[in-house]
Amino acid sequence: MPPLIRFFLAALALAASALSSATSPGKPVRVGVLAFLGADAAVEEWTPVLRRLQATLPGFTPELHQLDHAGLREAAQRGELDFVITNPGHYVELEASLGASRILTLDVGGERPPQRALGSAVIVPQASTLQGLEDLRGRRLAIVGRGGFGGYQLVWGELDALGIEPEVDLAALHEVGFPMGGVVDAIDAGLADAGVLRSCLLEQHPDWAARFRVLSPRDEAGFPCATSTPLYPDWPLAALRHTPPELSRTVAIALLGMRAERDGLAWSVPADYQSVHALFRRLEIGPYAYLRAPTLMVLAERYWPWVGGFALLILGWILYTVRVEYLVQTRTAALRDALAAREAMEARMRGAQEQAEHLSRLSVLGELSGTLAHELNQPLAAIANYANSLVRRADNQRLTEAAVREAAGEIAGQAERAAGILGRIRTFARKRTASREEVAPRELVDEAVTLFRGMLAHAPPVAVDDALPPGLHIEVDRLQIQQVLLNLLKNAWDASRGLPAERQRIDIRLETAAGSLHIRVRDYGSGLDETARAQLFESFFTTKADGLGLGLSICRSIAEAHGGRLAVATSDTATDTAPDAPPHDPANASADTALGAVGATFILSLPLSPSAPGAASIEAPSA
Repeated sequence: MPPLIRFFLAALALAASALSSATSPGKPVRVGVLAFLGADAAVEEWTPVLRRLQATLPGFTPELHQLDHAGLREAAQRGELDFVITNPGHYVELEASLGASRILTLDVGGERPPQRALGSAVIVPQASTLQGLEDLRGRRLAIVGRGGFGGYQLVWGELDALGIEPEVDLAALHEVGFPMGGVVDAIDAGLADAGVLRSCLLEQHPDWAARFRVLSPRDEAGFPCATSTPLYPDWPLAALRHTPPELSRTVAIALLGMRAERDGLAWSVPADYQSVHALFRRLEIGPYAYLRAPTLMVLAERYWPWVGGFALLILGWILYTVRVEYLVQTRTAALRDALAAREAMEARMRGAQEQAEHLSRLSVLGELSGTLAHELNQPLAAIANYANSLVRRADNQRLTEAAVREAAGEIAGQAERAAGILGRIRTFARKRTASREEVAPRELVDEAVTLFRGMLAHAPPVAVDDALPPGLHIEVDRLQIQQVLLNLLKNAWDASRGLPAERQRIDIRLETAAGSLHIRVRDYGSGLDETARAQLFESFFTTKADGLGLGLSICRSIAEAHGGRLAVATSDTATDTAPDAPPHDPANASADTALGAVGATFILSLPLSPSAPGAASIEAPSA
């Protein structure tokens, strides 16, 4: 019978079934069919089953649902089907996942017994150079899908036996989907070099058989078609877990009554599908996919480009880490050496600074040595006079106890005076390590003035104006600050020597402003010109014929080492260029007017101790 007539007869049967269902509705019997050749071919192929169920189950309404692999699984999982007709591989998967149970196996009759009825044929064009399955390595293969039993999985098993991994060794797996005729279309279009068909499908299409041939045909005794793979059981009819057992028995009995010569196909008792299980176990797919556990070796073989790239990345990271560690160690060693060199340099600088300060003090003492000898002569002369007086009185028999006591007291007093002068000079001149302590600023200034006046025979008058709050202290190196003050007093005396007596005075004012102590030392000498003021604190610059030019430079270094500064201002403005310098004291305005706008004022600024009263809130006095 021509295919077109068979299709129309099947359509009429379905229409009659639908009309019968409409007139006498019954309980539905839903049968899902894997439509590997498309929906139209499925209707034509399985209409005899539908007619048989309609004829033998009067109280039921059979329904046929044509689906692909995924649709069949989803419909069965949702409970929308009672029975499924599918290929053996798909059945084994549904058996493991959904509890499907075969009740019959398809029997197409002829020379194809149900146990040995299904295989796969790998076809190539007649002119192809491919001769066997082993020639597929590096070629493109067209398949229905990776889940197709006769359309891929059977051929996969043969390629695996030849040591060919399709996913790796083939150039491409071209999936065409249902219907299976798409495999032939893919080869014709040049998208594949070979294709996989279910056995006997090539023989059912004479036009295909004329254009294609089968690779590696097997000699299967009694099998009428060419096949490239061993034969497996035919399609099963399976009931699902929720299908009533009574319905399964009724359907099985009804379909067992079909005859191939009368109905076009027949069914037999369930075949043994262990060969399908063995294939899936060997391929580690379907219910045996758990055997394909990804070991390190398998992963390495499967993803070797990624593994190689990752290994290179790890190697690069290790090399980078080693290099960074080497650079860190090298730079740490260099930094350690640099810090050691810096500490050594700082130690040398501190030693040189202390040596320079010591030389500066000795320089001051050297400049004052002439007057110092005259100053010491006074107590020594007084001691000699009292001693000679005692001798004369003893010679004249006029020595009394009172005269002895008086002379001894004066001698002792003059000796203490000379010892005090020498002690202060020795303390000032000795070399020692700098150390800081909290001292009262007025006490520090008084000690410097006493040392200064003790070193001169005719010291100028020094007036100290103390405008400090009570209890004020600063943390300084006492001897270093005394050295600065002594230098300033010595310079003030040098600037006014030879001038009238009223201009030989020296004024010292102590005051606070903006958290700092300011000690102002003023003279009324000839003053400084702009050139001298610009270079005053430079090393080796001096306006004295016998000066070294180090005193003020060292004094400024001492001030800055204490966090302060040393600056100079002319007496006519009495204003330092420093932003925190206090304005000139109005109390000295009358003296400025009487003596003229002459002289110079040096301002030593030192930070107050954090605990000093008003250290953070003292404001400069208003002008």
